[in-house]
Amino acid sequence: MKIGFIGLGNMAGTICQGLIKSDFIDGSEVYGYDINSHQLMMFEQDFGIHICSSEQDVVKNCDYLVMGVKPNVVENVISKIKSVIDQQVIVSIVAGYGNDKYEELLPGTHHLTIMPNTPAKVLEGMTLFEKDNTLTAEELNYVQTMFESIGEVYLIENYQMVAGGALSGCGPAFVYMFIEALADGAVLNGLPRDLAYKLASQTVLGSAKMVKETQLHPGILKDQVCSPGGITIQGVKALEENNFRNAVMEAIDRSKK
Repeated sequence: MKIGFIGLGNMAGTICQGLIKSDFIDGSEVYGYDINSHQLMMFEQDFGIHICSSEQDVVKNCDYLVMGVKPNVVENVISKIKSVIDQQVIVSIVAGYGNDKYEELLPGTHHLTIMPNTPAKVLEGMTLFEKDNTLTAEELNYVQTMFESIGEVYLIENYQMVAGGALSGCGPAFVYMFIEALADGAVLNGLPRDLAYKLASQTVLGSAKMVKETQLHPGILKDQVCSPGGITIQGVKALEENNFRNAVMEAIDRSKK
C-alpha cells in the first residue's frame, strides 16, 4: 500500500514521521505534496518520501490519502482532486469536516474523519476515529493498524468528536503549559531550568502511567500523595485557591468552540 499526504504541516507531518519511525511503512512508499517547498524537501531528504508536484499527483500514486490541509482551503483542494479519485481511501484530519460534510463534497467515496495529536511523533499519539464513515471493514482495519503504530486509537460517536478533539487534540498544549509551570516553580526556588524540565516531564509521564495502569480514579491517586497536614496538600490547596480545575475545564470548553 502507498500512503499519500496532501499537506505536510505540523500535524500531518507528525503523522508521516511517526509512521516511518514506527516502521509501519518505508519512506519510499510515501508520497507528499505541500505548498511549502522547503517542507517537502526536508521530508524527502530526512525520510526518503516521494515529493509530488500537485495534489492530483499524490492521488494518482496512492491507495490511502491523508488530507492535512487547513479548513479554509480544503474545499478548493477537493475540487482539484475530485476528478482523479477512484477507489482511494481519504483519511481527513481537517477540523470541522466530518462524515456528513465529506458526503456532500465527495459522495460515493471512501472517507474517514479522525482527530490525531502531536505525541504521534514519539509513537504515543491518541487518535479518535468517527464511528460513521464510508470505509469497508478491511480499509478501516488497515487505517486503525496504521494509527495504532503511532499510539492508541478510539472509535467514537461522531457527535463526541468535538469534545474528544478538544481534550486529546488540544490537550497536549495544556499539558506542556503545566510542565512549564511546574518547572518555573522549581526554578523560582533555585533549581536549574534544564533539570527542572527533566523532573517535571518525568513526573507528568509517570503520573499519567499510574492512572492508565492502576485504573484508579485520579482523585484516589492524588489522595495517596497527600499526607495529613503535609506539604503536598498545601500545594493542592494553592491550586484550588487559584481555580486550577476550573481553568482547565474552561480551556477544554473553549477549545471545542
